[in-house]
Amino acid sequence: MNDSTRWLEADQQRSWRALLIGMTLLLDRLDDDLRRDFDISLGEYEVLVRLSERDGQMRMAHLADSLAHSRSRVTHTITRMEKSGWVRRTQTAEDGRGVVAQITEEGMRMLRQAAPSHVESVRSYLVDLVGTEDYEALGRVMNVVADNLIALHPHMEIRQPAPAP
Repeated sequence: MNDSTRWLEADQQRSWRALLIGMTLLLDRLDDDLRRDFDISLGEYEVLVRLSERDGQMRMAHLADSLAHSRSRVTHTITRMEKSGWVRRTQTAEDGRGVVAQITEEGMRMLRQAAPSHVESVRSYLVDLVGTEDYEALGRVMNVVADNLIALHPHMEIRQPAPAP
């Protein structure tokens, strides 16, 4: 082992492991709830959210960036969602080279149906379990982490609004 390794102290190790297990369990539970109640995955739900926030459509590359997913992962997700009738793909109007994902009416219906239940799950599994100060601190911590990691990938449009297709 390298003698210059800055090992985590015991309390730091406990916090790190709590973060890992807590995030894993939270995301798994949110995904399970959506699949059980609406037959949609958390990833698919997040695609619908992103599209709805961008006037119903986004270039596929910008969608992948906004989700911090690989382009191939988003392509596979969109393919599944097209089969469900929630989205469709079209060519961009301005140059015809890019591919745009568009939410369908069926996709909007699914989002409107699932959103209240999903938000209640987020509240009951996280928001309502901790005090306001702790929840706000969590947001600040994760923003610092995200900002640092986003800076390593300046080509990705994770936090910036994607340009209109």
